[in-house]
Amino acid sequence: MATIDFPDDLIELERSAWAEIQRGELTVDTARAVHDAIAAYVARDDVDATRLDVEMQLKRIVRHPETADAG
Repeated sequence: MATIDFPDDLIELERSAWAEIQRGELTVDTARAVHDAIAAYVARDDVDATRLDVEMQLKRIVRHPETADAG
């Protein structure tokens, strides 16, 4: 799986969602915002990755930064 160069705003959105999940306070609005942002990112012409690949790498970067570069 190739490394994806995520925009900062998408990473921050996922970080917000992860923080809410850890507190047990994830809202529908936050979950929807992440979902919509990922969908918009995947739809860009310069992104050659599936939605699943994007979501998996984004979660890995946010939730497990120590292994994010380990491929």
